[in-house]
Amino acid sequence: MPTLTTIDNIKIDIYSREHPPPHFHAKYVEYEELIIIETLETYAGSLPKTQRKKAMDWAENNKQFLLDIFNQLNPRL
Repeated sequence: MPTLTTIDNIKIDIYSREHPPPHFHAKYVEYEELIIIETLETYAGSLPKTQRKKAMDWAENNKQFLLDIFNQLNPRL
């Protein structure tokens, strides 16, 4: 279940067999940013400013959903 949603061509993905901390991948064209769910801080990578804002706005309103999916796909973490 990698892609949870798409926001204006920004894909929000969570994968199984991941590593801590709980995070999601925001992908836009050739850009990718890994974002820690609890703090919404960047773990790695970057998105263009406009796309990052859209992804962050969505994530802020869906933190528990993201954390639930991450935990479901990565029960051993």
